[in-house]
Amino acid sequence: MRGEPGEKSVTETKKGKGIQKKLQKDLEEVKELLGKATRKRVRDVLTAEKSKLETEIKHKTKQKGQEKGETIDNEKPAAVVAPISVGYTVKINNYGWDQSDKYVKIYITLNGVQQVPAENVQVQFTERSFEVLVKNLNGKNYSMTVNNLLKPISVEGSLRKIKTDTVLVLCKKKQGQKWDYLTQVEKECKEKEKSSFDNDTDPSEGLMNVLKKIYEDGDDEMKRTINKAWVESREKQAKGESEF
Repeated sequence: MRGEPGEKSVTETKKGKGIQKKLQKDLEEVKELLGKATRKRVRDVLTAEKSKLETEIKHKTKQKGQEKGETIDNEKPAAVVAPISVGYTVKINNYGWDQSDKYVKIYITLNGVQQVPAENVQVQFTERSFEVLVKNLNGKNYSMTVNNLLKPISVEGSLRKIKTDTVLVLCKKKQGQKWDYLTQVEKECKEKEKSSFDNDTDPSEGLMNVLKKIYEDGDDEMKRTINKAWVESREKQAKGESEF
């Protein structure tokens, strides 16, 4: 004997609730793992999975609301689901810059940035700084802040342009002078390094300081390369001394 249509609807509703509850638990676990992850590749995978789960939950909730409307007219409408939140914010560290007589130009590479709405690409200028914020590009936000610009800029005359895979920030110079550096901090660091070299009476010691800095700032591959070169140098010195 076939069951009544109402019984079938109740069974399907319970099944749908079970699936939605499972998806919600999966989402909570992914969010917890995302909060603990530190490696970029792992965070990217978890962020993609988080967006996928949020989309599925939203779809199930919408589908559930439609089914309720079809079967029970006097039942309360489904709860409103919060919009899918955008993933974490990525700090932009890599960029290039050059200049013309009127502008200092900063080039920021972001794949697919031309596909987001123009209002999602925002740049705020002050006389000695600028801040870039790109919202919801492939499920992430991207931000970059540059403070202590080498020279003052015109806030009103500065602007940004969106090109293929690139955000171009145009800082209008207040004075048509050439910029040797982008920021005051960069200038001071370079001058300090130059002063260190000029005052160093032992060239070999200066070279060792440079190698030490490269070693400290370098990745594992760079450190292995420097260690190998140092060992080979020591072996050659020992061999040369033994010949006399």
